[in-house]
Amino acid sequence: MARTARELLERTAGKLAPDPHANRLLPLIARGAAQRSTLTALALEQGHVIPADRRAFLHLAERPDTGPDGAAFFTELAEGEALALDRLAAYADACGADEGRRAAYESLAGCQSYPAYVAWLAMNGSPADVVLALTANFAAWGGYCATIAEALRSHYGFDDEACGFFDHFAEPAPELRQRALAAVQEGLGADRIDEDRAHHHGRLLQAYETAFWHALWEQDQRVA
Repeated sequence: MARTARELLERTAGKLAPDPHANRLLPLIARGAAQRSTLTALALEQGHVIPADRRAFLHLAERPDTGPDGAAFFTELAEGEALALDRLAAYADACGADEGRRAAYESLAGCQSYPAYVAWLAMNGSPADVVLALTANFAAWGGYCATIAEALRSHYGFDDEACGFFDHFAEPAPELRQRALAAVQEGLGADRIDEDRAHHHGRLLQAYETAFWHALWEQDQRVA
């Protein structure tokens, strides 16, 4: 096992780096070729993902086997999800997703498999392992959001407010990184990290992340 939290985080992130071609939808959005209905579906799916993830993070923060540094990490994640949900409303509005459309929308199973697994981790995973797995997964998500934010401005005419949701996740988060380091170090010190198990969790998170985008890509292709 790596001797420090930084080494462990870097090694895990390297092992779990996604296939650059796995996200089929991202290139379509990047060049402005994705259907606007797909952009709307992305907003509506995230409207289910974000609240679910927030509740999962709060549960992890409150678990008795979560140390103080781990609790601080999960609490900050939950606070970030609350902010993201506020910003998501502006994106959904820009897509034309009014309250009626949001209420009538039926989620895609492929899109909701990711938050379902996060909820499973909140109930069953070792908190220190979950910190490691989540942090490794966030790098890919942040990169996706940066690409989407740029494309929404350049190809779809969205303003800064409408892009705020994606800007939020695309921005560097040095404080969260420090909290992750502290939480992983806490787990190492208490001998509560199983690197193989954390890698297993991270691999499944990456697979469910890919499933999210693939489900939207398939819908885009049906509309095209």
